Amino acid sequence: MSALTTLAVENYRSLRDLVLPLRRLTVVTGPNGSGKSSLYRALRTLADAARNGAVAALAREGGLPSTLWAGPETTSRAARVGLRLGFSGPEYGYAIDLGLPVPEPRTLFVRDPEIKREALWSGPVLKPSALIADRHNTTVRLRDESGAWGPHPHGIRITDSMFSEFADPRRTPELIVVREQIRSWRFYDHFRTDQHAPARAPQVGTWTPVLGHDGADVAAALQTIAENDGGDDLAEAVDHAFPGSRLSVEERDGRFDLRLRQHGLLRSLAAAELSDGTLRYLLWVAALLTPRPPELLVLNEPETSLHPALLAPLAELIAKAASRAQVVVVTHSAPLVRALESVADERGDDLGTIALAKESGATTVEGQGRLDQPPWHWPKR
Repeated sequence: MSALTTLAVENYRSLRDLVLPLRRLTVVTGPNGSGKSSLYRALRTLADAARNGAVAALAREGGLPSTLWAGPETTSRAARVGLRLGFSGPEYGYAIDLGLPVPEPRTLFVRDPEIKREALWSGPVLKPSALIADRHNTTVRLRDESGAWGPHPHGIRITDSMFSEFADPRRTPELIVVREQIRSWRFYDHFRTDQHAPARAPQVGTWTPVLGHDGADVAAALQTIAENDGGDDLAEAVDHAFPGSRLSVEERDGRFDLRLRQHGLLRSLAAAELSDGTLRYLLWVAALLTPRPPELLVLNEPETSLHPALLAPLAELIAKAASRAQVVVVTHSAPLVRALESVADERGDDLGTIALAKESGATTVEGQGRLDQPPWHWPKR
């Protein structure tokens, strides 16, 4: 599928009404408290919807009421109706509207959200004629092969997504295409590098084209890159960050241990001996040089714990990843933003920078007026 061009969020914490343009490489920045983390979590919740996990994801945040817009009382009552998330690209668009349940005296699950509306359409902008699958509460309509709506609506449980119930290769192949696109999205957020971090201990080594979320399989992931024609890129990434250094992986009784020989040292250092910043950089190398790039790669504050000298090599890695996957970087580091913009300018990459700010408790985009937003229409309840 083509890269996404628009991301829309309404009523998620400080994201009162946000419609963002997305590029091949999008950098989201802004001061602390501007809504960057909320945007990252909203994207993760959207991804969970494709796995039928939106209800569980919101439950981990304290239930839907805990995530809804909590701005000034004069504007917040209407906003507490529900949470809406969506995206679009040249081929397809998708939106989901999660609302509070109707009070029911016989149940204790009063914080579980209900899917009030869900829609999949062709093209970048929602139009009635472009709808492919359309869901109102517990009723789903699907277009047949001729483009006409099926003769009978289908039933669905109020907490289930169309992706889990109606993705069928013969009846609705579009739902499968979009579902698999979303399921391929990959998120990395704050790798652990403390002394007890999983990445510091030798692990059983297996072919690992995708680094795990906790980085425990970093040695196997780096070895997979090296053996999958990525050895030159790997060596370049290490040398750029630590001139004259060489990375290797040792195998003992099936366990892989990461080793880094740095210029001037008499012996190589194991992962357990590396500094937090060095280990974290190597974790980003493993994540960004993956031989199995996703449709969308989202990085949350990748600069954390890195020495300023490592930001330029990290920017090079991110730019290289963006040549094979769409990338969104959420960061409050102005030096990293400048490094990414510099690399993109040198390479001629398609980069967009979005600066978030807060106005009356709501997240806004600096310099974006209503007419500057990408075209977007929410499906009505």
